[in-house]
Parts: sequence; C-alpha cells; structure tokens
Amino acid sequence: MIIREIQQKDNAQIEAAIRACFHEFGIPLVGTAYEDIETTQMFESYQDEKEVYFVIELDEKVCGGGGVKPLKDFDADVCEIQKMYFSPALRGKGLGKLLFKKCIETAKDLGFKQIYLESAPQLKAAIHIYETFGFNHLDAPLGDTGHSSCGVWMLKKL
Repeated sequence: MIIREIQQKDNAQIEAAIRACFHEFGIPLVGTAYEDIETTQMFESYQDEKEVYFVIELDEKVCGGGGVKPLKDFDADVCEIQKMYFSPALRGKGLGKLLFKKCIETAKDLGFKQIYLESAPQLKAAIHIYETFGFNHLDAPLGDTGHSSCGVWMLKKL
C-alpha cells in the first residue's frame, strides 16, 4: 500500500473509484462530485498553489484518494477536504483515517486555519470518522462547491 500525490496516469482509476461509491451507497449523482468536471481530470485539477490530491495505491492499482484545496469563493484561510472516496478493497483497514490525517496535516502545512468538508448522509462511517477528528456539524454550507445534494457540512479549526 502506498499513499502518494496523484499523477496524470491515475485519472481514470481514481475517477472509477469515486464514481463507484455513488452507485454503491445510493448517493445522488446530480449536485455532487459525481458530475464535477474535476472528477474526470483529477491530476489537472490539483496543480495550483495550496492544493494537493493524494491517492492510495494497492497492488499497483489506485483504489481511493482525497485532496485539499482552498474553499471556493470563501475566506482564504479555509480549505476543503475534497473527493475522499475509497473502493471496498481499502475499507476497514484504517487507511481512510490515515489519509484523512495526512490531509489535515497537509492543510496545516499549507497555512490554512480551518478545514471544511461536505458529505452525504449515506456515508455514516465517514461522518463518524470526521467527528472523531474534531469536525463540527454546520447548519448550512460554506463557499461555492456546487454540491447542492450534499446535506452534511462540517468544519474544524486547526
């Protein structure tokens, strides 16, 4: 198992891993990361300053990932953890927590003061992990993610 920054060759595999989760968990396809253009070009979408996307490679196959990026149309001190999805091959091994912790540390290293995330209520295990890492629920979304179907919004001060 390897956690590393995304490479261009990973685009198709991470897109497939992300999209499969939506079908598996019955998450709406409209108003979510499923329809983001970024999902089809993940490497290219994380090349600006203060953003990074990590993938988890298992047996030479990308099976999941997660990224950090400034929260769009919001305070420059707030970043968003984005597109954190894992194929079943990765789940239940603590790898999600490991990558989540890496994203939080990366956000600190990049100078962000707070981390925001959005999720779907169907992802109960993920939401529980976010809570254990000190994320607090919000009553409304922040910024302009375009994810109108995400009903869970959380924030953590660094």
